[in-house]
Amino acid sequence: MKNKILFLVVVVLSFVAIGSFKKETTFSDNNIKEETPKEEVKLAIKDSETGIVSNINLEEYVIGVIAGEMPASFNTEALKAQAVAARTYAVYKMNNASGTYDLVTDITNQVYVTKDKMKENWQENYEYYYNKIKDAVNSTKDLIMTYNGNVICSFYFSTSNGSTEEAKTVFGENKEYLKSVSSPEKSKTTKVTLTKDDFCNKLNLSCNKITVNSIEKTSSGRIGTIVINNKSFKGTEVRTKLGLRSTDFEINILSNSIEITTKGYGHGVGMSQYGANTLASEGKTYEEILKHYYQNINIEKISV
Repeated sequence: MKNKILFLVVVVLSFVAIGSFKKETTFSDNNIKEETPKEEVKLAIKDSETGIVSNINLEEYVIGVIAGEMPASFNTEALKAQAVAARTYAVYKMNNASGTYDLVTDITNQVYVTKDKMKENWQENYEYYYNKIKDAVNSTKDLIMTYNGNVICSFYFSTSNGSTEEAKTVFGENKEYLKSVSSPEKSKTTKVTLTKDDFCNKLNLSCNKITVNSIEKTSSGRIGTIVINNKSFKGTEVRTKLGLRSTDFEINILSNSIEITTKGYGHGVGMSQYGANTLASEGKTYEEILKHYYQNINIEKISV
């Protein structure tokens, strides 16, 4: 009988001890861990049409940029690469902004479109394309590119001529992570015809006779400098003044007009979007695509 009573006492005390232990581990200040909510990154975006400045969540902004900058039909890995490039560019601009806004919504920075514009562009495909882009953004959430610990200026463009261009050639500033590399997409050529008067007026030239000579090309095959009517121009200058698709151009003087053939589309610096899509279709991941176009970079979480 005494043994039974002793056994019951031990059992009761054990439950008390266990209960006390649970109470201590559950409510002790030393064991409660409260995670600090991560600060939401917001950008001040100026609408280039209305001039209105709005604060937009970074990830929502990236969705709007991909919708405005890259075909939604592209391979998912290309969309992911675009998401990281767009997010990186936005953070770079935010870190270097000095005015009342960080970016504008047109090609001056990155094209950004609203959901209403997406619905207008995609119509019955809106939900499919929106969710496809949103998934690409979510799967790369908070990821940006850095070089030597600093956020890079992640330029990108539409289509190359087979190679990308060095940043120094186009923007006058050397960036070690923006060197010329090969790009695998099939480049399209485009022809533009101008009257001789229009050609000369846009370049501010005398139009008695048109001569083109002393063409110097960059390592990527684009026009570095060119002499027209004894006046020297940078290829970038001719492209801007004549509204050409790229600086890989050839001028053909006809009897009554000027025919210009261009190859590729865009300034040529950084990631080629159509090149990224080609690489993705060949099985490359978004990390591999980014590290091809941006040399010696790291892909890491944004620090707020």
